[in-house]
Amino acid sequence: MVEDATRDRRLLRWLVLGVLVVVGGLYLAGYAMASDRLPRATTVADVEVGGMHPDRAGRVLRDELRPRMDDPVTVLVEGRSFQLSPEEVGLDVDIPASVAQVPVGRSWSVAHMWENIVGGEDYEPVVVTVDDLLSTRLEQLAETAGEPPVDGAVDFSSTGADPTYPEAGTTLDVPAAVEAVRAAYPAGESPVDLPLTPAPPSVTAAEVSRAMDDFANPAMSAPVTYRFGGEPVVLRPADYADALSMEAEDGRLVPQVDGRRLMAAFRPAMRTLAANPQDATVRVVDDRPQVVPAKKGVTIDRQQVKSSFLELVVAEEGERELRVPTRTVEPEVTTGEVRALGIREEVSEFTTYYPHADYRNVNIGRAAELIDGTLLRPGETFSLNEVVGERTAENGFTRGFVISNGVFREELGGGVSQVATTTFNAAFFAGLEDVEHKPHSFYIDRYPAGREATVAWPTIDLRFRNDTEHGVLVQTVHVPSTLASQGELTVRMWSTQVWDVEAEASARYAYTPPQTRFMSGEDCVPNTGYSGFQIDVTRVFRRPGDPQVVRREPMHTTYTPADSVVCG
Repeated sequence: MVEDATRDRRLLRWLVLGVLVVVGGLYLAGYAMASDRLPRATTVADVEVGGMHPDRAGRVLRDELRPRMDDPVTVLVEGRSFQLSPEEVGLDVDIPASVAQVPVGRSWSVAHMWENIVGGEDYEPVVVTVDDLLSTRLEQLAETAGEPPVDGAVDFSSTGADPTYPEAGTTLDVPAAVEAVRAAYPAGESPVDLPLTPAPPSVTAAEVSRAMDDFANPAMSAPVTYRFGGEPVVLRPADYADALSMEAEDGRLVPQVDGRRLMAAFRPAMRTLAANPQDATVRVVDDRPQVVPAKKGVTIDRQQVKSSFLELVVAEEGERELRVPTRTVEPEVTTGEVRALGIREEVSEFTTYYPHADYRNVNIGRAAELIDGTLLRPGETFSLNEVVGERTAENGFTRGFVISNGVFREELGGGVSQVATTTFNAAFFAGLEDVEHKPHSFYIDRYPAGREATVAWPTIDLRFRNDTEHGVLVQTVHVPSTLASQGELTVRMWSTQVWDVEAEASARYAYTPPQTRFMSGEDCVPNTGYSGFQIDVTRVFRRPGDPQVVRREPMHTTYTPADSVVCG
């Protein structure tokens, strides 16, 4: 019995040893048979690459996939079909990475040995995208797909606060769509269906209810009262509803107030409670200059009104009132400063006349209105173009005749040169410095020869400087023409007399005859020509009451001939 047991143990040891030898041999054989080639029966993107060296597998994979890699991917969004060009959306297959995902080479792993000898798997290609082009294109498709959610909101009107409760929408899930397109590339025969996903609103119904309870309903429940210097100003909800709103911020509705619209609600009351300061100035009353005293203004702290409003409108009844102090605003130009300008007498006056024409009445009257009351401090320069502005219909001007390129044409503001000539002569005899003036190209006989000016927006201007130590007030008096009488424009300068000015004029000389121009068109204006000439005018300066000449300023003017114009 003992011998049999011993023999059995020896047999079992040899049997185990034999098994270990066989297994070890197979293990060594498996390791030896494993190589640097892809496992048998391996496919990548349905392309057979098993048993190939990785470099050759890459070439085969590229050759097989190239025709499919250029084909567009068809996607369906709400039943609509779109073609995505791989080049345009940045789709490509990374061939080396697609091959590298397959295990290759010797390994002591039994699983790897088995896979290399008898196994093999189907691998998906490694798809890459460039510069987010695919996401950008899918975001464009998402803009026209689905229904946007309706966010909860609160609107205010004169009748109260109106809630809008949210509704969910649908949209294209762009990140999921990107992965679906990548998985379908290179393109197969079946289109890729890109389903829509729910799009929840950012402001919930609960938030709308909270906003209505906490702010909207209290805000529109009763008036609020501001007291400015003791005077009450009551704003009813209908008065300030236009200034209220609720803006969505991180899912919450936050009260907002439009300061400009809020102050507009105060405007009727502010006409009596607040006023802008008024600078001192000078006006001619009963043919004498009088100083109009400056007035202080009264203002309120607009920022305090705005910043307190949102709390005030939700206060309890009996607490919806706030006192805001008023503040005095000083004028920029004081009465003393204007008195010191020494505007006490008329220093010059000039009048011109014009034949009746409706456009002259309009344009001359409007320009005179804009100039009247202009105050020039010492050293300041008057510019007719700056004071009168562009001659447009919105500025009160109409179409009339002007000189353009040597002939008469109709343009907006025709006749304003009459105002320029009259104002120039008033400044001339007041002794003010001539900065810029341009005579008409040909002479107009209702103006003084060599002492007139034209203007054109914005290139030709009339400018003169107050080079005295006193202020100068410009006054205009316009008498419109009628069918039976001429129009009349007078410009006066008021200041302290510094100069007695006299004008000396030479005889006209160097006459040049007109020519005849034949023109056509609806804008042609016939004209009977007359000669051009030259003339010299001298401005002579004397001190008031002193015959001694202080200085002389010569001016030379050349008038071109006014050509005869024959139309048709």
